[in-house]
Amino acid sequence: MRVAPKERKKKVCGNPACASEFTPFSTTQKVCHWKCGLAIKDVNQEKARKSLAQIERREIKVRKEKLKSRAEHLKDTQIAFNAWVRERDAELPCISCGRYHDGQYHSGHYRTVGANPELRFEPLNAWKQCAPCNNHLSGNLINYRISLLQRIGEEKVVWLEGPHEAKKYTVEELKAMTADYRAKTRDLKKGAVA
Repeated sequence: MRVAPKERKKKVCGNPACASEFTPFSTTQKVCHWKCGLAIKDVNQEKARKSLAQIERREIKVRKEKLKSRAEHLKDTQIAFNAWVRERDAELPCISCGRYHDGQYHSGHYRTVGANPELRFEPLNAWKQCAPCNNHLSGNLINYRISLLQRIGEEKVVWLEGPHEAKKYTVEELKAMTADYRAKTRDLKKGAVA
């Protein structure tokens, strides 16, 4: 026994100038006539071109990511960490001079990254610091230490000043840390907005 084919639903022509109802031959047919298809080809080509350009940009981004050196990943992680520190301490004054101002703030390290690279991503070692203290006063370390003692206590400051084991991060560890600090920064920003 033969089953009658389903009747196809009528569609509205995809050409805005036509907009007539028609019964499509297939489910993918968008226009009623080939002339309507030619009339809207430029719109479809523009959408296709944009889509291809977007795919190409994504591929380039992936290729650039694969070519990054360990040093570039380290820089990305440092940028994400510094942004997190500034967001974490957004409500606090500069750790060195104790003032609030409308200028630029940095993530100032108590033990410098050059002298103590093993502490570069230690949250207790980095605090919000104004640009004048960080750049022009070389961190304003005497006042930094006084404020640090008040914030985290003498035991932790002594630990920061003590010896530490050197760390050599792998690219995978750096990527994970970058993603983690970016997520933490987003969470802090969402909390501030809410």
